[in-house]
Amino acid sequence: MIVEDGTSAHQLELTWLRDRKEPYDLGDDEFHLAFRVDDFDAAHKLHEEMGCICFENPDMGIYFCEDPDHYWLEVLPCRNQGKDS
Repeated sequence: MIVEDGTSAHQLELTWLRDRKEPYDLGDDEFHLAFRVDDFDAAHKLHEEMGCICFENPDMGIYFCEDPDHYWLEVLPCRNQGKDS
């Protein structure tokens, strides 16, 4: 489910894992924030230099950074950028 405020381009995606029986746990990596960035390559370079990238999926054109509390932050390009841009 995507939630929008109707006035900005910001979106919040809510995901429910219907078949899950046990409570969510930070260690499951099932919940995280995602950020679309205008310049994916520059963001990736910065995060790589910072050493905070914890997982990459080049086929999907995304990567994750880990925050100090060990939550994963997904970084993906804006919709108009291809994974090779």
